[in-house]
Amino acid sequence: MIKIGTIGTNWITQRMVEAATATGEYELAAVYSRHEDTGKAFAEKNHCQQVYCSLNDFMSSDQFDTVYIASPNVFHFVQVLETIQHDKNVIVEKPAFMNPRQMQRVLDELTLHPQVRLFEAARNVHMPAFKAVQKTLAKVHQLAGADFVFSQYSSRYDLVLAGETPNVFNFKFAGGALADLGIYPLYDAIGLFGLPIKQIYYPTMIAIGADGKGTAILHYADYDITLNFSKISSSKHKSEIYAGRDIIAIDNGGEFTEAKLITPDETKVISPKYVKNPMIPEMTDFANVLNHHDNPEIQRQYQAWLQLMQQVNETLNNLAVSAGIHYPDQFKE
Repeated sequence: MIKIGTIGTNWITQRMVEAATATGEYELAAVYSRHEDTGKAFAEKNHCQQVYCSLNDFMSSDQFDTVYIASPNVFHFVQVLETIQHDKNVIVEKPAFMNPRQMQRVLDELTLHPQVRLFEAARNVHMPAFKAVQKTLAKVHQLAGADFVFSQYSSRYDLVLAGETPNVFNFKFAGGALADLGIYPLYDAIGLFGLPIKQIYYPTMIAIGADGKGTAILHYADYDITLNFSKISSSKHKSEIYAGRDIIAIDNGGEFTEAKLITPDETKVISPKYVKNPMIPEMTDFANVLNHHDNPEIQRQYQAWLQLMQQVNETLNNLAVSAGIHYPDQFKE
């Protein structure tokens, strides 16, 4: 049984705990929160006895072997680094890191702790539909690009309109549309098509100075891929991959819960709609890696995810720079 400790008590952490429990592979062993009341309420709801308000005491605990991090983006780098240094595995919400320097520093630290495993919780690439699309693309010729869409109106934008600055729209906390929803279609594109030759981001800035929505264009040798994402508006447009007369249609670039192959003659479901907790597939994949350190094939898959994580981090940074966006950096030599 994988013993897990959590940093963060928001809705995504609750969803993760429910998914982890559903796999039968994890046990929630500890909760960290800066606020004791919040930590106790979360722990009690999830039948956990141990609550920490000191991050140092939490990291030093021997009650768990894996840490799930869902703090504001700006804190991920330092918390991941500290977790690895305490020889604990890490599952960190996306974006794990804000630039390649942070990513490389963490990779260097991993070499000093060879038993530790690091995962970025980009759930879409672990979904059955994503894997089905990968298999379908292996048989496809005449690729002509793709459009990936993930737009969901954020209730926190109502706070912005009321004159507040919530963390998810605050560059001081590495917020904004690109660093939040944009990660999902980035994972789609790079996970399916590899690194682009070049990339550019066209953001729509909101009054408090963050990008509320945006369009990114990834240029490949023979086609372009367009990413559209927004936290200030919603969209029901499907994501599509173009291959001659055929189309691979996905519900959207973030959820990736179902996929169809549309040809001139028929529409074929290649992956039916996934209706369970969407974090179950990723938590299952992570448990498989953590429980099978001696399986070469499983560990090669882990290394492929780690490489993909690095490629997404590089492209995220390039997109931000192209738009003049600079996130805070807690990296210290």
